[in-house]
Amino acid sequence: MAVESLVFIISRLVFGAGSTFLAIILWSRTRDTAWMFIVVGTIFRYGQIMYDTFSLFGIVRADIIVVPNYLGMDTILENLPYVFFIVAFIIMIRRTFRKW
Repeated sequence: MAVESLVFIISRLVFGAGSTFLAIILWSRTRDTAWMFIVVGTIFRYGQIMYDTFSLFGIVRADIIVVPNYLGMDTILENLPYVFFIVAFIIMIRRTFRKW
């Protein structure tokens, strides 16, 4: 494994862990629905980073299929955080436009 790849993997793990840790602290302090969706999206994003790292080192199989011939675990973990972010942004937009 090249040094560049190792630096890339370690930086993703470190910054992902930092953002997830801070997101969990925020989650314990806020009850705002939009922020909770952002926090859950961040946690799932870190789960995707961990899954990629584990599959790279052979700890987890990389070809886990959730729906045969259609949907794999990598596709779900790649897109699920964005679903939570979209929901959070929709909640915030609806709040903002109600005040006008």
